[in-house]
Amino acid sequence: MTGISPDMARQRIPDWIRVRPPGGENYVQIKQTLRGMNLHTVCEEAHCPNLSECWSSGTATFMLMGDTCTRGCRFCAVTTGKPGALDPFEPLKISRAIAELKLKYTVITSVDRDDLPDGGAAHFAQTIRTAKQLHGEGLIEVLIPDFQGDEAALQAIVDARPDVIAHNIETVRRLSPGVRDKRADYDQSLKVLRRAKELNPKQFTKSSIMLGLGETDEELVQTFRDLRAAGVDVLTLGQYLRPSSWHLPVIAYVPPARFEALKKEAETHGFLYVASGPLVRSSYKAAEFFIEGVLRRNGHGVAAN
Repeated sequence: MTGISPDMARQRIPDWIRVRPPGGENYVQIKQTLRGMNLHTVCEEAHCPNLSECWSSGTATFMLMGDTCTRGCRFCAVTTGKPGALDPFEPLKISRAIAELKLKYTVITSVDRDDLPDGGAAHFAQTIRTAKQLHGEGLIEVLIPDFQGDEAALQAIVDARPDVIAHNIETVRRLSPGVRDKRADYDQSLKVLRRAKELNPKQFTKSSIMLGLGETDEELVQTFRDLRAAGVDVLTLGQYLRPSSWHLPVIAYVPPARFEALKKEAETHGFLYVASGPLVRSSYKAAEFFIEGVLRRNGHGVAAN
């Protein structure tokens, strides 16, 4: 969950990282709908550089359970603190927004809620079920936290039958302790992805890696192997962009040619699809369009492994 904030204007950003200002009819419609229902999107909270592109094309990533996270990952722009109480009407409000906007493919994510016994899994699952009831022709991808490794929480998500379950590994094993909150763990993330696939082998699974934090090519290749061993179908690779001076610095801006080379390398490991580029994010419409095409051809939910 990284992107461009005003603080980044003072950094030397390469020419290949360009962000178009928001605008357009769809952008205005989505913004008005979200404001009218008091809903949050990770697009805004994480300063996503693709906000204009996605909203203008009629897609958005909804964020459940408020805008305050119990964790403090050193790359993330989302506010860390003590979250408020859950809104019991949020699953219905988000589902109504999805139906009103007639979204064909929706991503639903959340802040971490380590303060809740189930990490918010029941709230997440209710949102999935309600969204499918109100807008059955739409596809639902969920980008979930690790729920502190609680398998019952993960089972609740799988039982709600989203079309795609995503969980981000974020970075390579060596860098993970310094990049992510101390409650996050590289192996725990792999376990979540592996178990999601075991609980429903037909379930699409997806993960994402940020580049530019000091990782080596050898470490990236090992991460590709680890993700494939966990049964991950879809991978996204994007450039880490520092949200503010309080966050981790960018070690390197990876050029587009390198992203293309890494895409080809990742594909040799058997991913069903790889989206790779400086502005690619975990919720990225190129990957979503691919998944949508496969799901609709196969009648929703048959992943190839």
